[in-house]
Amino acid sequence: MLTNNKNVLTWVDEMVALCKPAEVVWIDGSDEQLQSLRDEAVKTGEMILLNQEKLPGCLYHRTAVNDVARVEDRTFICSSKKEDAGPTNNWMAPAEMHAKLDPMYDGVMKGRTMYVIPYSMGPIGSPLAKVGVEVTDSIYVVLNMDIMTRMGKQAFENLGETSNDFVRGLHSKANVDPENRYIVHFPEENTICSINSAYGGNVLLGKKCFALRIASYQGKNEGWMAEHMLILGIENPQGETKYICAAFPSACGKTNLAMLIPPAIYREKGYKVWTVGDDIAWLRPGPDGRLYAINPENGFFGVAPGTNEKSNPNALHTTMKGTIFTNVAINKANMTVWWESLDKNPPVDAIEWKGSEVNGPEFIAEGNKLAHPNSRFTAPAENCPCVSPEFNNPNGVPISAIVFGGRRAKTAPLVYQSFDWRHGTFVGSIMASETTAAAAGAVGVVRRDPMAMLPFCGYNMGDYWQHWLNMGEKLGDKAPKIFHVNWFRTDDEGHFIWPGFGDNMRVLMWILDRCEGKADAVETAIGYEPKPEDINIEGLDDVTIDTIRGLLSVDKESWLEDITREGTGIEAFYAKFGDKLPAEMRKQLDALKDRLSK
Repeated sequence: MLTNNKNVLTWVDEMVALCKPAEVVWIDGSDEQLQSLRDEAVKTGEMILLNQEKLPGCLYHRTAVNDVARVEDRTFICSSKKEDAGPTNNWMAPAEMHAKLDPMYDGVMKGRTMYVIPYSMGPIGSPLAKVGVEVTDSIYVVLNMDIMTRMGKQAFENLGETSNDFVRGLHSKANVDPENRYIVHFPEENTICSINSAYGGNVLLGKKCFALRIASYQGKNEGWMAEHMLILGIENPQGETKYICAAFPSACGKTNLAMLIPPAIYREKGYKVWTVGDDIAWLRPGPDGRLYAINPENGFFGVAPGTNEKSNPNALHTTMKGTIFTNVAINKANMTVWWESLDKNPPVDAIEWKGSEVNGPEFIAEGNKLAHPNSRFTAPAENCPCVSPEFNNPNGVPISAIVFGGRRAKTAPLVYQSFDWRHGTFVGSIMASETTAAAAGAVGVVRRDPMAMLPFCGYNMGDYWQHWLNMGEKLGDKAPKIFHVNWFRTDDEGHFIWPGFGDNMRVLMWILDRCEGKADAVETAIGYEPKPEDINIEGLDDVTIDTIRGLLSVDKESWLEDITREGTGIEAFYAKFGDKLPAEMRKQLDALKDRLSK
């Protein structure tokens, strides 16, 4: 046993009695144990060993064709009152859900091994960290959790011998049956259940399930915030680093921004960008009253397609060792990996993501994809060339700015700043973007995604916005300033106007100057905008002051239409929350309409 904590031991005994595994293995996190599991997974065919010279320590995994993304329609929040889950979550009464799930788990691990995974979300010993225990019948889960969390015996250090403050996670791949696939959260019981999936987003229970859905509920009750945000630091030539948190829905360049490479004009002056986190931030007020953030994760679960030397060289280099690739293509000639947009040379001798051997160029020419659009890499953060020296700081890093963003072709300008924290909460609450392959369902439909938390908030979003407002009151004048960006404005032909990628730093520099009182702004109906000349465009051939002026334009008609549009407008979205909508949100919306109408 790795712990004498009676609460843990009792719960694990109950799970063993329910699932009836042939054997129980406690994961201590040792290199020897993990290597034997890798060897076993390769021997059984669950994993494929890649070229160990070119990709040392890297493995390949393929999921079932019906099991390639998060399943929002099968994801539930089971609070005792339906209104506590809110209108944006699927809800079932806890007793009813347990009655549905328990028979599915009864004997589900017969003839299989149950792995007991203790893990810490956040650095070991950090006052901001939390402990979870996941039981699973999947070696894939164990090996991924080793990369994504601080896994093993050390995780119990934070818990101690008597605490009951750990998140219980029960997973079985069962028969990978989509009709009986459930990802269920019981926030009042600190429990997560996942069954009939083997795809990372549904089964690595430390990730979205714990670090956002359960943690957001814990944060509301305990006075902190769990947010779907990257954390990056910008170090100036004098060696001072300022930190930004930013929330984007999937496929809006979040990982690219987290691992941004400064353009030459900044690099040559000695600016550096540091990655603290690419996906999740836990934020708490520190002893000095400022807001501090940790990345609860220890690795990156990134989307492979689109990742390349131009878009995100740091992410690409992070995947070169100790990485698990899921649902990408294999170059059979040298047992390396390939995905769309990696380069322009798809392997001729390819194994596409479903396992068929094909001629890559011909396969693509016929309209097929070699890698699934939501194929993934699970890579250790320590591999990242720009990982922050503060990555393991137990106290986190102080946040100067919070940035919201979305993918809007016309409405949102390149950047604007909220008038204050309350208005910033409103700006986050009305975020909208286009759907992507990361969520199962239609692609290219505009949908509201407040704070990029719509699929991840573990309780009523109306209460969540109120929690944001309360946090602002608590932080007072030490609260980070709040901004909104949109890298995705298009011209009439549908081409992006702003170059994006590393050049997004030009916008971040204005944001940090605003936080330090060094930059001016123009007041508009939607917030404060930069003067066009205050965005540094030095070295950008295709971008002029007039381009920036256009990117900052606010089309009042389009904003009013965004408020009133049937179905997907702000008013229609707010109406879902009834009397749970904080009065402040309604007040902010009325004030925006008033300003736009003038």
